Amino acid sequence: MSRISQDPRLPVFGSIDYEKNLNFQLTVLLRQIALQLNNLSEGRLNAVNNAMTAAPTDGQYYQGDFVRNSEPEELGSAASKYVILGWVCVASGEPGTWKECRVLTGN
Repeated sequence: MSRISQDPRLPVFGSIDYEKNLNFQLTVLLRQIALQLNNLSEGRLNAVNNAMTAAPTDGQYYQGDFVRNSEPEELGSAASKYVILGWVCVASGEPGTWKECRVLTGN
């Protein structure tokens, strides 16, 4: 899912079909917002714009930022297997200091 535009291109007032175009553009924007909110509330990865396969290596991040793992898999050895859910930034910077967020699977 792509990010919702912070600068939606609404029709210019005074155009011939202003109300019709405005209604259409607002409907498109509200559908995008509703879809992303519904997917977020259901925990779906496609609603997250910062899911990656590894901790960030560039860009500005702040302590507490979280990046989800877009390709989780079970790792480790017998009796101590785990999944990396994502990475948390423990020190702000460019790219910041990242630590894995692991969850034991019980296997």
